[in-house]
Amino acid sequence: MTITRLGPPGLHAVPGLISQVVTVTGRTLIHLSGQVAWDEHGTPVAPGDHAGQAARIARNIDIALAAAGATRADIVKETIYVVAYTPDLLQHILDALRDGHQPSPASTVIGVETLFAPDFLIEVDIVAAVTRPAP
Repeated sequence: MTITRLGPPGLHAVPGLISQVVTVTGRTLIHLSGQVAWDEHGTPVAPGDHAGQAARIARNIDIALAAAGATRADIVKETIYVVAYTPDLLQHILDALRDGHQPSPASTVIGVETLFAPDFLIEVDIVAAVTRPAP
């Protein structure tokens, strides 16, 4: 029952931001639907603001993980879709999503033309792993 985060020789190390490889044994996996920056009523939050949307997405991720008996520390893989992505956005997005939480998951960032609605600039897909059965 372990999660192992690896930075193998020969792959670029990005400590504190991502883990290049994450292995999971003896765990229950939790898959979240892609999270966007909307509130509990479906109202978009922080239109036009990547960092503001990432902060709301982090809150939504916390709520969803808590429902499954998990926290951000249990995240093993994230895929981040970003509208109008430029490299200078990455640190702002990751700072808001991580908010000091460690360890870093395996991570992929994908620039996209659009998401399902024009107000949303970021969508985050999460896989987490816990040692106990999910509720």
